[in-house]
Amino acid sequence: MEVVRRYRTGRTLPDDHRYELFADRVRDYKAEVHCYSAADLPGALSELLTGLGVQSLGVPAGLDRSWLAEFGGRIVVDSPEVPAPDLGQLDGVLTGSAVSCAATGTIFLDGSADQGRRALTLVPDLHICVVGLDTIEVGVPEALARLVPDRPTTLISGPSATSDIELERVEGVHGPRTLVVVVVD
Repeated sequence: MEVVRRYRTGRTLPDDHRYELFADRVRDYKAEVHCYSAADLPGALSELLTGLGVQSLGVPAGLDRSWLAEFGGRIVVDSPEVPAPDLGQLDGVLTGSAVSCAATGTIFLDGSADQGRRALTLVPDLHICVVGLDTIEVGVPEALARLVPDRPTTLISGPSATSDIELERVEGVHGPRTLVVVVVD
């Protein structure tokens, strides 16, 4: 017997509404959200990184280097030859993203060249993720439809967090303690 699936698909919202919904959900997860134009991105990232005290920054090999044209710190290009424990010595990591979901505030990474390997985004204590406004979909079905099914997918819904036995929130257990999302319109 075939299971009939009637997921809501094809939903759209104007850019400003989609951004506001996404930013609201991301902030619910205790992450920072900023929005910049593509032209302002290098200066904005430099200012943001400096303000966060980042002096050594890990980046995936395929990240657009023009984004860091104004950053004065040390840039470490990740590769499989960099041992995962060494990534913990970085002040932070900057990656791109594949797609995001406004309704849940979830960012999807698929290991593309601008996102790198999972260790790069899970070991450093700070993850700054650049999200294109044009890659934010309204719902999960729309976001999933944009992914390549055979690529490894990591879903990020805020900084890493869990609760202890007394239901006290503990951050940074299984990934970065701090998530900063930069939306580029």
